[in-house]
Amino acid sequence: MKKLMILGASYSQLPLYKTAKKLGIATVAVSTPGDWPCFDIADECSYTDISDPEAVLKSAREHSIDGITTCCLDAGIRSIGYVCERMGVKGLSAQSGSLCGDKYYMKEAFIKGGRQLCKNIICIHNREELEAALDQLKFPVILKAVDLMGSRGLFRCETREEAFARYPDTMAATNRDYCLVEEFIQGQMLGCEAMISNGKILFCLPNNIENYESYVPTPIGHSVPYDKQDTLGSEVKRQLELAVQALGMDNCPVNCDMMEKDGKIYVIEITGRAGGNCLPEMVSLYYDIDYYEAMVRLAMDMNAERLFEKKSPCTANLSHILTSDRSGILKQIHNDNEMTDNIVDLSFNVESGEEIRKYENGRDRIGQV
Repeated sequence: MKKLMILGASYSQLPLYKTAKKLGIATVAVSTPGDWPCFDIADECSYTDISDPEAVLKSAREHSIDGITTCCLDAGIRSIGYVCERMGVKGLSAQSGSLCGDKYYMKEAFIKGGRQLCKNIICIHNREELEAALDQLKFPVILKAVDLMGSRGLFRCETREEAFARYPDTMAATNRDYCLVEEFIQGQMLGCEAMISNGKILFCLPNNIENYESYVPTPIGHSVPYDKQDTLGSEVKRQLELAVQALGMDNCPVNCDMMEKDGKIYVIEITGRAGGNCLPEMVSLYYDIDYYEAMVRLAMDMNAERLFEKKSPCTANLSHILTSDRSGILKQIHNDNEMTDNIVDLSFNVESGEEIRKYENGRDRIGQV
């Protein structure tokens, strides 16, 4: 039986395990120890730090895998590229994985590739460099951890005093000895999901983003079709292609954050995995496919292209994560909503008795619809 290694074992990766099992593929769950739901359904488990490429490679060889993938989290992207290149399985190259896994080197690659960035960006290692950077930038600015997702380690700062106060929080969150400080430019955020196989973009789906306004805007909702598809859809795809080329990405799903400002499309960041917060479900509904199956097929070199060959119904859909406006202990969930054809999924990733945090970033979500 063929064997697929999946990095991450939380509820977000659960559909990958279920889909692989449905296709007759054995799974290896990789995560640090914990009460993760995917450990219960995986055929094999590896208690390994997915952000450590050498450790993941060692485990992949021990389990004799035939493919490796993830979805909805960035921590294992470098490891995926590292394993794919050294074991000869389909997926990102080691260099592309490294570029996707570090926002500073990603933006450097964009610049070398001739991509226009809409922000002035400076890499800093200490308070002295931060002070010098703030002399060059206009407020507000954003302090940004280069290796995290879900808006962790990101803070919008209106003043120098606020920037100095938030700098230790950013550095405490990151695993690097540097972070970015950049000008915050107001524009319209949008996202784009895509998939590349053997140099061919199988689909490109721009989407509208609803943001939660906190230290920085955090996506809490997505919808398709993109409301400027007729006027800017082709430019979104062109900018996506240029970003993919700049990072040398291939044989991977793609999640891309963009900004539209004054009729121009800018790539903010891009990574070689499917997005979280219902984005795989959005793709599945829009194209009438199982996008998790496409991810599994791509990683296992099982002709993912065939899923996108049929005529798509292009079904409009909207998703939203469920959040709390205060912290506390969850007493009980009351769900009196009747499931209809218009509600595809209404689910919770928390249970009675658990601690709930006031929403600030993606880690604080309590469910989805």
